[in-house]
Parts: sequence; C-alpha cells; structure tokens
Amino acid sequence: MKLTLIVFLLLAGALGSNQVEPLHLTRQQAEKLSTLPLKCIRQEYPNKLGQVITGDKDLKPPRVLHPCFYGCFDWHSSVHGHWSLVKLLKEFPDMEHADSIKDLLGSQITKEKVLDEVKYFEPKLNKSYERTYGWAWLLKLVTELHSWDDPLARELESNLQPLTDTIVESYKKYLPKLQYAIRVGTHTNTAFGLSFAIDYAKAVNDTVFKSIIVKRAKDFYLKDKQYPLWWEPSGYDFLSPAFEEIDIMRKVLPEKEFRSWLSGFLPEITQKDFSLEVGIVSDRSDGHMVHLDGLNFSRAWCMYGLAKQYPEYNYLIPIANKHIEYSFPNLIGDGYMGGHWLASFAINALTQ
Repeated sequence: MKLTLIVFLLLAGALGSNQVEPLHLTRQQAEKLSTLPLKCIRQEYPNKLGQVITGDKDLKPPRVLHPCFYGCFDWHSSVHGHWSLVKLLKEFPDMEHADSIKDLLGSQITKEKVLDEVKYFEPKLNKSYERTYGWAWLLKLVTELHSWDDPLARELESNLQPLTDTIVESYKKYLPKLQYAIRVGTHTNTAFGLSFAIDYAKAVNDTVFKSIIVKRAKDFYLKDKQYPLWWEPSGYDFLSPAFEEIDIMRKVLPEKEFRSWLSGFLPEITQKDFSLEVGIVSDRSDGHMVHLDGLNFSRAWCMYGLAKQYPEYNYLIPIANKHIEYSFPNLIGDGYMGGHWLASFAINALTQ
C-alpha cells in the first residue's frame, strides 16, 4: 500500500498547494484511472439495485434488469464509469488499450440493450428511479458523446437516444412539480442534477429544456443569502450543497447578476484570503465515509469552473488543487467501495 501511494503521488505530478495553475490529467494518470471502470463495468456483484419490487417477476439478476449499466455496484456508477472511458478516449485517443475500450463500449451500449434499459423506467413505480443523480450522469455521458468527433460516438449516441429521450422527458415533467430544492450533499442534490442537465441542453440546443432548468434554478436559489458554509461537510457528503449551487447559478445567470448574487450568497468566497479545509476520510473501506474523497473532487471541479469563467477567482485554484492532492493518491488500491466510482469524479475535476 505504501509503495502504491508513493507511485501514484509521482503520477499525480502534485503541484504545491500555492500553485495557481489547475492540476491537469496526464496520459499516465488516464491509463491508471481507466483500469477502475474497466474492472467494474462487467462486474455484476456486489450490486445495490435500489429497485421497488412488485412481485416475484421483478427478482432478476442485474445483468437482466440493466443490460447496459449493471456493473460498478449500482446503475449510476456504471453510467459514469462509461462516461469516464469516453472522456479518457477523447482526451487521449492513443492511450493504451484504446481499441479494447472502444470494443467494450460498443458491446455494452447497443440498440437492443438500451431499449431494455428504457423498459425499466416505464412502470409507474420506476418513474423516479435514479432521480436526478443517475439522470444527470446519463445526460453527461450523452453530452460527452455528442462533442466527440468519432464514428463510435455517433453510433453510441444514436443507440442511447431512446433512453436519453426518456430521461429528458422525466426531467421536464419532474422539475415544474418540484416545490423545494433538495439541498443535501448526496445523490438527490437538485443543483447537481440541474448543472449536468443544462450542459446537455446547451450542447444539443434543446431550448425548451434549457429554459425549464434556468427558471427552476432561479426559483430555487436566486434569493439565497449568507450560506452557512461552516455546516459543511456532513459525515458522508460527496457533493457540496454550497458549491453545487454556485456551479448551476454561474451557468444560468448573466455576468453582472451572477457577481451580485455570489457576493450575497457566500460573501467570504469573494475575499482573496478565503480558505476551505479538505474533507477528511477516516476509513476508505467504509462505503459512506469514502464519499468525502468524492466531495474533494466535486468541490475542486466547481472551483475550477468558477475560476475559468471568472478569472478574478483564480485564488480558488490552489484550494481546489489541495482538495485533489489529498484524495487523488488513494484512488488505486483502496478497495472496491471507492474504486467503483471515484475515478469519474477525479477525471471530471482534472479535465476542467
């Protein structure tokens, strides 16, 4: 374990915490990280289905219930495992095992398998399945495919279209009915679900979907002031309610309005001496406690995104780097409970 840690620190190319450039994904890191989704995408067990059972007929193995996304412990982790491989291929098309990864993606996301995935969402009791975390990651996968100039991407995007349509329609029906934002640090966080969704809507030019997201984000968050950041994190957060809210609002508000909103929502972040401690993980074999590694990565991608769009916040970059540097060396070799999903969070942070 000690040797693994040293080797991965070297691979990380860790920059000092005062470095004002964001950390970037290297090819060596990409090839290491690809081993995590490659291992679990076809690993059926252990598996957390999260299904509502209406009778004996529903008791089927994961590979039958979810022929595309049955591995990686749960449906959403499988979805973002597939996203990870697509993203890595886009960033490093000549990476090791690229052809094998393409073959895997092509065999997993077929027209027939996708139609079976759609069927799972059709019964009334399954309409809210994976709402909205899994929905958001499915749209992120499609967004990545949409912007990838490769014949395989066109094939996979086309194959996924029925499931994409199902998810988008589910969002469009759900969001107008949601009376209050869900402000937790885990899967159902509303701001996170909106943030990935608006990226998709912009990418494919779905103006109706975009307008719904913009309206609901403003409804939920525009009046928020003086957020108590000291309440974060909770014991097993992997998302920051504060930073996820900032992330969606920077995507929906015009520049002047966003600046004003941010100074009222989180005044301390507008000060150049702003500081934020990393989330500490005490036991990475515990599936909930290891969530805090995910928190460090998701905070980082939100801070990188803010600094990229508004460079006067560049003083957040060393804080984001510190968050990544704490959790990144532990991605390989610390067990399945983190290994089945954390690579996606690291990749998303390091490719901002």
